Amino acid sequence: MKKTLIVLLTSSLLFACSKETEQTTQQKTAAPEKHSAAETKINYPTTRKGAEVSSYFDMKVADPYRWLEDDRSEETAEWVKAQNNVTFGYLDKINYREKIKEKLTKIWNYEKVSSPFVEGKYTYFTKNDGLQNQNVVYRKNEQGETEVFLDPNKFSEDGTTSLAGLSFSEDGSLAAYLISEGGSDWRKIIVIDAETKQPVEDTLVDVKFSGVSWKGNEGFFYSSYDKPDGSELSAKTDQHKLYYHKLGTPQSQDQVVFGATDEQKHRYVGGQVSEDGRFLFISAAVSTSGNKLFMRDLSSDDGQLVAIVDNTNSDTYVLDTKGTQLFLVTNLNAPNRKVVTVDAKDPAPANWKDLIPETDNVLSISTGAGYLFAEYMVDAISQVKQYDYTGKLVREVALPGVGDVNGFGGKREDKTLYFTFSNYKTPATIYSFDPQSGNADVYQKPNVAFDSDQYESKQVFYKSKDGTSVPMIISYKKGLNLNGKNPTILYGYGGFNVSLTPRFSVTRAVWMEMGGIYAVANLRGGGEYGKKWHKAGTQLNKQNVFDDFIAAAEYLIDQKYTSKNYLAISGGSNGGLLVGATMTQRPDLFQVALPAVGVLDMLRYHTFTAGAGWAYDYGTAEDSKEMFEYLLGYSPVHNVKAGTQYPATMITTGDHDDRVVPAHSFKFAAELQSKDAGNQPMLIRIETNAGHGAGTPTSKQIDLAADVYAFTLYNMGFRELP
Repeated sequence: MKKTLIVLLTSSLLFACSKETEQTTQQKTAAPEKHSAAETKINYPTTRKGAEVSSYFDMKVADPYRWLEDDRSEETAEWVKAQNNVTFGYLDKINYREKIKEKLTKIWNYEKVSSPFVEGKYTYFTKNDGLQNQNVVYRKNEQGETEVFLDPNKFSEDGTTSLAGLSFSEDGSLAAYLISEGGSDWRKIIVIDAETKQPVEDTLVDVKFSGVSWKGNEGFFYSSYDKPDGSELSAKTDQHKLYYHKLGTPQSQDQVVFGATDEQKHRYVGGQVSEDGRFLFISAAVSTSGNKLFMRDLSSDDGQLVAIVDNTNSDTYVLDTKGTQLFLVTNLNAPNRKVVTVDAKDPAPANWKDLIPETDNVLSISTGAGYLFAEYMVDAISQVKQYDYTGKLVREVALPGVGDVNGFGGKREDKTLYFTFSNYKTPATIYSFDPQSGNADVYQKPNVAFDSDQYESKQVFYKSKDGTSVPMIISYKKGLNLNGKNPTILYGYGGFNVSLTPRFSVTRAVWMEMGGIYAVANLRGGGEYGKKWHKAGTQLNKQNVFDDFIAAAEYLIDQKYTSKNYLAISGGSNGGLLVGATMTQRPDLFQVALPAVGVLDMLRYHTFTAGAGWAYDYGTAEDSKEMFEYLLGYSPVHNVKAGTQYPATMITTGDHDDRVVPAHSFKFAAELQSKDAGNQPMLIRIETNAGHGAGTPTSKQIDLAADVYAFTLYNMGFRELP
């Protein structure tokens, strides 16, 4: 099935981790002379305490910093400015901060090219010359001549307007691209003539959580919410709708295809047209897990909406179609997912037939060149098998090594497919793949100033508090001395069925070059071992995730990779919650805490933007007294205790983050600054004109990584670079 070609030219949700100085293989990470991390008491800005109180069942909970939730108030703006003045004043005094930035800039400065794809008579690809703020879309004609198609670096002077998606009409003559301004999830859609690159109609506005799926060349489907009352960056958005836009007509006339009634609110709705253009498939979800699935026959003017799955008890989507035969991917009665087929005339689950049955490993799958490519996670490591459309195994695809693979997707008529391979020490390399012979050749190997042969990644398994075995990959320079004095960053996520697979990052490379260890734990709540692993870290099981992370830290200390004085914990978004919860539960275990764009107020997270959709993972304080008490028991904002010494903390967020609103971070910072009993810094770094991470300009990514590493090493006691 032709996928909507959404070219997500974005950075990762967080900063990655970085590079370091060249050292001999006999690592010279000498223990630094210990200093008090904050040699003088920091004078934090005064944060006014309000009198707001919320009632939950028979308990009242004070919320003194609720006024910081108002992102449009002058008082909040002044607080942000004052906090940044303190934070950057502190960072300015770290004498090697600029050296780290230089290291990052040097290694970041290499050409980055994407896999190509064909639309109409052109072959398209993205490229970044090295330090460009945004990737550029190029195209090549049939004569091999290359030109710029879209340059997002020209969308805004400061590089903060990014390309958030790109989709072509059926014959490739038209293109619709989405832009994000200042990192916001709200988008605009601009439709252009692909040949002339000129707009063909007015820009569509107020689009959110959406791709673009074309119906021939006539128009396209997209999704959005009604603009909320109050702040567009923080007000609740509840009812997602699927629209059809006919080219040449004003957006005000766009037809609501799904979601017009309030009988059942669906927070996430998406539409996808089959590659042959015959069917429209609609996914409708109340939360981030589980969806209904509908279809409409577009070949009929009065095509009715038909339910394929009429409940949200599973995750099911359409992989492809052949005539009236549907190919579905589902975890219904298959926690690790499987592929089934059914006739569109009667597509209910009772009629499904297994094509690729469930296995012990989690399945993700793509289609291209008339084949199915099943990627399995085996302890978070990729394995790929090629099948034909009868379910017959063609081959296991030989991969270049142990790591993470992405790709193999394409159109049915494609003769060559592409995939990308990387791991924590190997930069992402693109391979061309011949689906007939199974041969793969290097298509694009990046020229990165990083000698991966000097480094190693080791997968270990450790026991969590309840005895569960949890995998972790530890990466470092060869010859590491297990003396307990290595600066270490432990990263985790643990939620929303998200799997952390081994991928290269420039910033991680810099951290390892500086003698650092980078460890990634595959916690419960993620998707590494399927739905059971995910559910084991949700709602009333959420503490399992924190226990897994704490056990990972204890393993690194017990095995002498590091010790408390040299251990930092890092995570973003749901991972920011992870850091906030573990640092408040075990402040004695870590030297540095780095919660980024975190979900930190667990009693009110669901009242902002689309946060109510996260309830599958978290539950809400209104669900039951038991759930309220459970959330209150770990909510980072509510578990900062007066008289406790917390790890040196730098909270990071963006003022335009409308995914996890910055009020979470603001309130957590205020609590820490008010109650911490030690002299470690409790800082918050608030990026202006930036959101949850996607589309962040290269310059801002480098600045953030340099600041995070400088803060981390300085608070581990290093007064010079290791």
